[in-house]
Amino acid sequence: MRIDILTLFPEMCETVLSESIIGRAREKGLVEINCTNIRDFTTDKHNRVDDAPYGGGMGMVMQTQPIYDCYENLCKTLGKKPKLIYMSPQGQVLTQSKVKELAKEENIAILCGHYEGIDERVIEEIVDEEISVGDYVLTGGELPALILADSVSRMLPGVLANEEAFSEESHFSSLLEYPQYTRPPEWNGKKVPDVLLSGHHGNIDKWRRQQSLKRTYERRPDMLENAQLDKNDKKFLESLNCDFKK
Repeated sequence: MRIDILTLFPEMCETVLSESIIGRAREKGLVEINCTNIRDFTTDKHNRVDDAPYGGGMGMVMQTQPIYDCYENLCKTLGKKPKLIYMSPQGQVLTQSKVKELAKEENIAILCGHYEGIDERVIEEIVDEEISVGDYVLTGGELPALILADSVSRMLPGVLANEEAFSEESHFSSLLEYPQYTRPPEWNGKKVPDVLLSGHHGNIDKWRRQQSLKRTYERRPDMLENAQLDKNDKKFLESLNCDFKK
C-alpha cells in the first residue's frame, strides 16, 4: 500500500512516521509513505501558498493552485488518481471500521489543511472524502493525517506480529479492550487478578471477554449496539443490569 501526505510540514510528518512500528514497516517495504511539500508547487515568487479570505475575517486560507498542482503531480507519478482524503473537523469521524475499509485501498492520499483551511473550490474538485479525528479543532491537518496513516498502516499484513495484535484491541470488534497486567504480580498492594496467573486459558479468555464487555458497558455503552454478542455475552451484561438493544 502507498500513502501520500500532502502537507506544508513534511519534516514534521517524517519525524513521526520514521519511528517505532511504522518506521520499521517502511524500512521493510510493508507500506510506502511519502510526505510531499505543497509549497514546492507554488508559482508565487514569494513562495506563498495562502491569502486573505474573500468576505473578510481572521486568518489566511490556503490557495487552490499549489494544492491542485501538488495533487496533479501525484496523479502523474502514480499513473492514476488515488483516493484523496482531506483531514477536516467537518468530516466523518474516524472509526475502526473506516480504518479497516481504507486499509483495503491500494493508494490513499491525505491532504493537510492549515491556517483557516483551504479554498472550498479545490475541495470540490479533488477531494473524495473528508475525515475528522474528533470534535475539536487543531492548528493543522498534520497530526490527524499521522493518526490516519498510523491506524491504516498497522492493519496491513506483516506490520504487526500477528492478527491478534490488533483484533483484540479496543474498538476493533466494537468493544473496549480488557485490562492488561505485567510483572510484578503485586505492586503498591494491588495484585494481578488470580485468573491471569492460573495458566487456565479457557478461564482467562472468559475473564477477558467479560472484562471487555463490562468496560464497554461502563464507559462506552453506545458501542454495544454494533458489537457481536452471543448468548453468554448477553447473559453477563444482564447480570450488570445492562439495558441494551440487540
